[in-house]
Amino acid sequence: MVYVCENPTVLATAADTHGPTCPPLVCLQGQPLAAARTLLRHLHSHGSTLRYHGDFDWGGLRIAGALLRRVPWQPWRYTAADYRTAAAATPLAPPLAGAPATATWDPGLAAALAELGVRIEEETVLDTLLADLGG
Repeated sequence: MVYVCENPTVLATAADTHGPTCPPLVCLQGQPLAAARTLLRHLHSHGSTLRYHGDFDWGGLRIAGALLRRVPWQPWRYTAADYRTAAAATPLAPPLAGAPATATWDPGLAAALAELGVRIEEETVLDTLLADLGG
């Protein structure tokens, strides 16, 4: 199992929190560049299961979709249910901005974003992601 995140804060905090016991975690730092895509394709072709998490916003969905078109991954707390849980726990979440996007891995996710209209960044759910990495 290899975890993949969008934001370097997740990677840095996971390293600080779990140190050498942290499972493999790759950070894209936003858009997946050629080096990250090559690494993830290599890991996948050698039997790794990739689990992806990104920001719950239109840009985050576009990044995730672009990655999924190149490398197979499974959602890591990146579904409509996860978004609804995070949004309910974040009453002062900023509003969504930009053009809507789709989420082929969970069609209900784009609908939930449109319905609730708030942006949830990875840092907002950091404790949950860290717990997954520590378990």
